[in-house]
Amino acid sequence: MARATNSLWIAVLLLFGGLSPGFAQTPKPPLIVISLDGFRTDYFDRGLTPTLAALARDGVHARAMRPSFPSVTEPNHYTLMTGLYPDHHGVIDNTMVDPAMPGVAFGGPHGHGVDMDPRWWNQATPLWVSAQRQSLKTASSLWPGDGAVIHGVTTTYLQDGAAPVSMDKQVETVLGWLDLPAGRRPALIRLHFDLTDGIGHLFGPDSPNENGAIARVDAELGKLVEGLKTRGLLDRVNIVVVSDHGMAAISPEKTIFLDDLIDLKAAVVPAFGAEGGVDPLPGHEAEMEKAMLAPHEHMKCWRRADIPAHLHYGSNPRVPAIVCLADLGWSIATREQVRQFPPLHGNHGYDPAEPTMAAFFLAHGSAFKAGVTLPAFDNVDVYPMLARILGVPPQPNDGRISGLAAGLRGPGR
Repeated sequence: MARATNSLWIAVLLLFGGLSPGFAQTPKPPLIVISLDGFRTDYFDRGLTPTLAALARDGVHARAMRPSFPSVTEPNHYTLMTGLYPDHHGVIDNTMVDPAMPGVAFGGPHGHGVDMDPRWWNQATPLWVSAQRQSLKTASSLWPGDGAVIHGVTTTYLQDGAAPVSMDKQVETVLGWLDLPAGRRPALIRLHFDLTDGIGHLFGPDSPNENGAIARVDAELGKLVEGLKTRGLLDRVNIVVVSDHGMAAISPEKTIFLDDLIDLKAAVVPAFGAEGGVDPLPGHEAEMEKAMLAPHEHMKCWRRADIPAHLHYGSNPRVPAIVCLADLGWSIATREQVRQFPPLHGNHGYDPAEPTMAAFFLAHGSAFKAGVTLPAFDNVDVYPMLARILGVPPQPNDGRISGLAAGLRGPGR
């Protein structure tokens, strides 16, 4: 009789929208990981994000999350999905070269686009690959690197990003994945919004334009939340909202031009911006070291082996022979690289300890406590938490779940 009564209540809930069809048979709630690219943690304090504020009141919010070095997009998105510092997972920058892959540059020759050659990604195993090896389905809406075939595995459902996709369409797609029958529904969904990053670069983090981007992204998240509420899923799914890095105000006039320091024909310069790399061509090592390792205003340079330990960087052969880091607000580039882009008024890539590089973290759902504020932690700690919630054995990683344990409830702790 009890079994019949329970079945009756489930049918009623399904009929009146209390549960999305098939969720009664789902062993674990879906996990939605949302990345707000370039969303500095203190953007949350500007009073422009009512959706995030409501999720924080009923969930877990961190004062800050420290990105990994370099504090740029591709490396940190892979860190969030592997729990490894970029030096250990191999995606060591947005643009890079590999001595074992001559003639190939990640991101293309000018840093545009993303190279999906599996060799760039196969030094690590991201969460979505581990999930699919456990017979779970995964989905991605424009998450950086989501189109790569990693260890022979591709994401089950992939939103086509060949043409521009609106945030409205992204939200619609995510809700559509959640509407799939239980056997086809993804257990892990990744969603990436890049508006705050692009506007922050062009206009600066303190501009009215950036405030408008912050409000718009929050409004799009509001549409996702309302869609979950309509389906009776908001408290059944687990939502983790993160960013990859923060954003600092810069000035185009504050640029250190490598053309003035070295013969560019004698070196490869794969990375530029807040941090830069120089790989001398054979026979030019001594002259490059003499020029680059000398004291410079607004820039520090190191041999690969001498990079400060707190940056967790320098053991991977893809790291340039000489790595330079600009002072906050300054940039490192060649004149040709600068000509390829409009004048920028915001950038990232600086030391992760810089407050303006601090990333955002928020979590809400059945795996999380309500009203908890966590102290700052490193972003490598996110991966073991995600693996625990998803029920997937974590791969070896650099993270520690203890930094997030105070926000977890029940067996997920």
